[in-house]
Amino acid sequence: MATYVWDYRREYENERADILDAVDTVFRSGRLILGESVRGFEEEFARYHGVRHCVGVDNGTNAVKLGLQALGVGPGDEVVTVSNTAAPTVLAIDAVGAVPVFVDVDPATYLMDPRQVEDAVTERTRCIVPVHLYGQMADLAALMETAGRHGLRILEDCAQAHGARREGRLAGTTGDAGAFSFYPTKVLGAYGDAGAVITSDGTAEGHLRRLRYYGMEDRYYVVRTPGHNARLDEVHAEILRRKLRRLDDYIAARRAVARRYAEGLGGTGLVLPETAPGNEHVFYVYVVRHPERDRILEALREHGFEFNISYPWPVHTMTGFAHLGYGTGDFPVTEAAAREIFSLPMYPSLPQGLQDKVIAVLREILARG
Repeated sequence: MATYVWDYRREYENERADILDAVDTVFRSGRLILGESVRGFEEEFARYHGVRHCVGVDNGTNAVKLGLQALGVGPGDEVVTVSNTAAPTVLAIDAVGAVPVFVDVDPATYLMDPRQVEDAVTERTRCIVPVHLYGQMADLAALMETAGRHGLRILEDCAQAHGARREGRLAGTTGDAGAFSFYPTKVLGAYGDAGAVITSDGTAEGHLRRLRYYGMEDRYYVVRTPGHNARLDEVHAEILRRKLRRLDDYIAARRAVARRYAEGLGGTGLVLPETAPGNEHVFYVYVVRHPERDRILEALREHGFEFNISYPWPVHTMTGFAHLGYGTGDFPVTEAAAREIFSLPMYPSLPQGLQDKVIAVLREILARG
């Protein structure tokens, strides 16, 4: 059965010469680990964001984990976040020994509801991790006010928001640090796992560099624990350097796809994405909503379409997080969304003909009721 949610192959054909040259550049460099490609990407990604530092790591989960550790979050601390996210956000909090504390989300944008964060703060709270979900940013102005009142750190989870802005500021540049994933499907994606943390905090940057490299500053000498083997690979870094130059083009293409969906699916009964005031959406995914989601997905399968749900199970309902003590009914907005949302195909090289077919099939299914 065909799956059309994401496909990199058309983009690869368009960029093949540059991607292969990136690989060849690394292989001919004589340095395969933490060489010029990693340094170059870190400098260029930091410059793109207007921050002082970028530290490349091996994946987005470790970007959150090491970001938390670099900000001083550890065992017994509480970290306020959302259940409407990919599980790795919460796994990273758990991995540093901290306790995830969930709040519900805004029903229109599915982003962290800042009004609930204040009530979630206790004397053990150390950090807030807002998730910039689906391609737009949480309300950082409100969250910064809460963090300031309580002396909390903010680590932005930017895995789905490369290049997104709120009130003119890029994702990852308002809080103490921003964690990014470059998983292949992302707005800026590598050809495998990769990640990074950006910050203007020099102390946090130093911790990050040690954390990703066994706790070492010099080879073979550990100066601080914990330490990890969490280095960004040279090949992925060089590919990301090339693709970073095209990031704004990728975003423009995604927005064009989103506009065609909005034009083609308006008035059908689908709840289409809503951009929060002040946000510049980059449409990592195009999430729609309908109370008869499962019927619609089954009808789509009959037409050869298999679409994704981001996300079908709120984290607090998963058995792997039962130890946190939450249960069904605790976060009704998140749970209602999980029953009704699904994602339409969204990537820069999505053929317009395929998108037109998706729109036509959806309109037919929705018209049948």
